[in-house]
Amino acid sequence: MFALPVYTPPDFSHPDLAASPAARFKPAPADALLPDDFHATSNHPEYVHLGGGHWLLAPESRMDAVLVLKDQRLEVLEPRRIRKGDPVAIGRSENGEEGIYVHTTGFGSPVEQRGKFSFRSHGSREAPFSRCYDELYQILRHDRQHGHIVWVLGPAVAFDRDSRDAMRFMVEQGYCHALVAGNALATHDLEAAFFGTGLGQDIYTQAVQPGGHYNHLETINRVQGCGSIRQAIQSLEVKDGIMAACVERKIPYVLAGSIRDDGPLPGVVTDTGRAQDAMRVHARRATTIIALATQLHSIAFGNLAPGYQVATDGSVRPVYFYVVDMTEFSVGKLANRGSLQAVPILTNVQDFMVNLRRNLA
Repeated sequence: MFALPVYTPPDFSHPDLAASPAARFKPAPADALLPDDFHATSNHPEYVHLGGGHWLLAPESRMDAVLVLKDQRLEVLEPRRIRKGDPVAIGRSENGEEGIYVHTTGFGSPVEQRGKFSFRSHGSREAPFSRCYDELYQILRHDRQHGHIVWVLGPAVAFDRDSRDAMRFMVEQGYCHALVAGNALATHDLEAAFFGTGLGQDIYTQAVQPGGHYNHLETINRVQGCGSIRQAIQSLEVKDGIMAACVERKIPYVLAGSIRDDGPLPGVVTDTGRAQDAMRVHARRATTIIALATQLHSIAFGNLAPGYQVATDGSVRPVYFYVVDMTEFSVGKLANRGSLQAVPILTNVQDFMVNLRRNLA
């Protein structure tokens, strides 16, 4: 039976932490303007000392936000959401010297487990991923009932018939609680529904169809004519695919736009601040994240997501983060930006999705 790892909180009786001063807070001098020496958060568990040995754990943390104290509760806010007068935690040290402690070993330290030196300690193209798959199957079965599974998808998932069908299976069987993607994923998924193609290529044979380079533009135009993705799926009687499954099962999705988008489809969020806020809603709740072949969305969602979740009973669990890509580059970029918990599975998304479906079915 799968069991979540036990979280070990800091030992606040340790002399260094017992001697820690109360954290300091300064009012924000203006909207979206931080006080000098503000503390920037990580996605690790972070504790703030309010004095008298009373430490607060920041909930729903993320990279590059700040801590605000309101009614003896900590909020983790993006700097653009700060308002004049908000009491912002200050301090650039992380080991309790200024009343702020970043806890990196609550779920166990890999260095402690393997020793200070070992070969092949990071995922690469030559690494076997059998154990990663087996763990992921168990996590998904657990979090289907007890968590919030978020998929971050690139358009490659819709370019292949089997991976597209497998993703629909994930939605229908309860293994997806929210979807984050860009305009391209939705466009090409609907193109496949209308024409059986992705960017003009048959999604099974990959044969180029005559005039197929129009298909994604025709798709966008049809959906625009209906007014929304949901209305297009209902009015045009779309029966297959990822977006149709989300609409049928009432699974929320966020489509964040980019400068390169054709169209985009109605419902694509083109304002970056609004897109980030919409993605953050699901990042705050995520317990398992699976990011497939989308470097920029993977990094963006990784920056928005905490590395842990705090339950209503105060217990702490890890957030699992899997990145599926053909190269180590995406995972390296994530790690360089603080998402150290990201687990790489280096393969193409078609093989990954088919494997996942076969083992979960």
